[in-house]
Amino acid sequence: MTGTATGSALPVAFFQRPAEDVARALLGMTVVSRIRGTFTAGRIVETEAYLGAVDPAAHAYHHRLHAGNASLYAAPATWYVYRSYGVHWCANLVCQGPEAGAAVLLRALEPLVGLATMRHRRGNRPDRELAAGPGRLTQALGVTHSLDGRHMPAARVVVVRAEPVIDADMAVTPRVGITKAADWPLRYVIAGSPWVSGGRARRTRANAPSSGGRRR
Repeated sequence: MTGTATGSALPVAFFQRPAEDVARALLGMTVVSRIRGTFTAGRIVETEAYLGAVDPAAHAYHHRLHAGNASLYAAPATWYVYRSYGVHWCANLVCQGPEAGAAVLLRALEPLVGLATMRHRRGNRPDRELAAGPGRLTQALGVTHSLDGRHMPAARVVVVRAEPVIDADMAVTPRVGITKAADWPLRYVIAGSPWVSGGRARRTRANAPSSGGRRR
């Protein structure tokens, strides 16, 4: 296993840019959880960007705002945690600015620290299934809705700096499990990693609007 579970939390400035840029830059960083006094950590190997008002798959599409997604409009580096299909918690970090409604979903981790705790929380699933998928990831780290709205640098779950992933070691694909804007290439993975969800990724040349609404 690679990566580190030590260091300081990423600064707020890291998240003050478009979600697609943050999603790329988060690959290789380490998520550290101290929920309920238990230390677990994992290296980020898979993310997805959601671009806010311009993105039909985003919870903030057309500036939608309700009690369930209010944290999307908080300051950058705020946790946005919601329940997917009434079953799994999904952990996102707000990006760009408080008006954008943009965020990055953490989709998969390579477990680094606290594997015994992760196995217990995940019902003794095989190690490759401990955090391969957004619902598995939150369960392994002990994340629930109580993290929603917490500003990341001072929260019980933080992202710390580690060795970044260069573009040559990264694959970009369409996002997983959505029906709107399903062809937009906004899923970022460490190419060839056995820890990602849904199998190994292939590159794509499809285009998506940036969070500023322009083609790229």
